[in-house]
Amino acid sequence: MSYRNKTYVAFDGDRDIKFYNLMKAWKSNDRIEFDFHDAHDLNYARDSSEEESIKRQLRERMQNSKIFLLLVGTNTKYLTKFVKWEIESAIRRDLPIIVVNLNDKRSKDNSLCPSSLNGILSIHIPFRKEIIQYAIDNWPSLHEQHKEKEETGAYHYKDSVYTSLGL
Repeated sequence: MSYRNKTYVAFDGDRDIKFYNLMKAWKSNDRIEFDFHDAHDLNYARDSSEEESIKRQLRERMQNSKIFLLLVGTNTKYLTKFVKWEIESAIRRDLPIIVVNLNDKRSKDNSLCPSSLNGILSIHIPFRKEIIQYAIDNWPSLHEQHKEKEETGAYHYKDSVYTSLGL
């Protein structure tokens, strides 16, 4: 079994890839404190490949991941071919789920969040590098604490966390 240290990022590849690319730019900029081990660096899943071939590549990425990060935009909840499958796979693997609202909302946005996350233990945050980094660093241990108490559902950080991060 491989070492699981990656962050698996799921998103609408047609509409929201610019946000994923911005995360990669933050990561590559030495003057910005932002880092994550990108599961997408493991392999390349081509859009022109067969669905099962793409899912095989995505499965390999997820097997090496310790966190599932979902970028939620205006169309995400309607994506059933891959994003829904990715969410369901993350749930089956019991990965800590970080839902990043691209509309800047600090809690679950029921109008945009995929229904497959209803009742699922997850943290919901806005698309800001400081809070994304904070969630990557802290949500996995909080996820475990909530699991031990058999708690589920959508969580969000208190305003004091945002204040401490200067947001």
